[in-house]
Order: sequence, then structure tokens, then C-alpha cells
Amino acid sequence: MNWLLVVAGAVVGAPLRYLTDRAVQQRHDSVFPWGTFVVNAGACLVLGVLTGAALAGAASSWVVVLLGPGLCGALSTYSTFSYETLRLAERGWGFLAAANVAMSVLVGLGAVHLGSQVARQLFA
Repeated sequence: MNWLLVVAGAVVGAPLRYLTDRAVQQRHDSVFPWGTFVVNAGACLVLGVLTGAALAGAASSWVVVLLGPGLCGALSTYSTFSYETLRLAERGWGFLAAANVAMSVLVGLGAVHLGSQVARQLFA
């Protein structure tokens, strides 16, 4: 049964990732992969809120499966992040490649922490 919840979450997460990525990237005339950066940071924030809510007892196990590995798993994209970082480096944008790695990790960790703390406060 859990796999159906993962699939249901992914059915929403994958198109949401694609549409958000395209919308963000179209607004920025830049070689930096802002679209992927935004969807990954957003997925981290959602996963943080979900984790905080689960730890506070406010999210059932089926919600965690639906939104965690389902929605967030399909919304975030490590493979695209890796590919875009490699392409930046190959095209001579080494600083932007390094900035993408550093910013993605720091913002991702910050977003998941912030989301968790907000949820813990809301559901305490």
C-alpha cells in the first residue's frame, strides 16, 4: 500500500518540479541553474516541515510516505543538480559550479532545519 502513496505523491511532485523549474529559469537570463536550485530548496523546506510535524505527532505515517518520498522525492532532483553543475564546470564557469554546490547544500540544510523548527513550533 505504501508504494501507492509514493506513486501518488510523485505524480504531483514530478510535474511540479518541471513546471517550477521552467518558470523560474525563464525569469532569469543566467547560466546559473536557478530553477533546479529553487525546486530543491523548496523540497527541503517541505520535507523539513513534514519531519517536524511527524516528530510532533501531527502527521500520520501515510502523510509522511505520501509527501516525503512521494512528493519531495519527485520534486527534488539530485541528478539534474549534478548534471547542471558539471555542465557549468565544463563550460568554464567553475566559480558558478562551486557556488551551485555550496549554495545548494547550505540552503538545503537551512531550509530543512527552518521547516522542521517552524513545524515543531506550530504543532507543539
